[in-house]
Amino acid sequence: MIMRKKERFQKVLEYFLREQPSPETELMYANPYELVVAVILSAQCTDKRVNMITPDFFTRFPDVISLAGAETGEVYEVIKSCSYPNNKSKHLVGMAKMLAGEFEGKVPADVGLLQKLPGVGRKTANVLASVIYDMPAMAVDTHVHRVSARIGLTSDARNPLQTEKQLVRYIPRELLSRAHHWLILHGRYVCVARKPKCGECGIREYCKYYARKKQSFSESEK
Repeated sequence: MIMRKKERFQKVLEYFLREQPSPETELMYANPYELVVAVILSAQCTDKRVNMITPDFFTRFPDVISLAGAETGEVYEVIKSCSYPNNKSKHLVGMAKMLAGEFEGKVPADVGLLQKLPGVGRKTANVLASVIYDMPAMAVDTHVHRVSARIGLTSDARNPLQTEKQLVRYIPRELLSRAHHWLILHGRYVCVARKPKCGECGIREYCKYYARKKQSFSESEK
């Protein structure tokens, strides 16, 4: 029996609500400023690596003002073990200067305003809005994009924006901020890129990939 998309969303969301009602980002932070820094650093870099960098970073640059007054070379020396440290150094200092100069040192809640900050694109802005302010925003990274397509929550989505639009259509607004974390964590630990762990997946019965895999196995047994 073919499962309709609306039903698939319902079953997947019910599972995560039951098994992981309060998912959280794995980035370590104590306030909005620290989360902006961590999210900028996390672009094409693992959360584990970012969490190794940020303690020293926040000792050196504990707030917006201290980072806004820093030289990019100083920042580079602290973050050089992450990916693209040259660009990220410039983005971090630029971000702090803009927060200090245009937003009174406060991280804005509006996704559009967030995207004005250097180093903050649509995905990053959605992460910040949803995590800091619990706004109904769906951030789509590589995990979310891949997992959504594999499960069958999206179809023919060629880029993160298309994935975001399809997910927002079916996920209730009040669950969007949590759904972002559910899909990321599922992609990071269960539905991994090369060899998804279907045997330990709690949503495999609602997954298009698993259905195809099971059918293929059945046909090979004939």
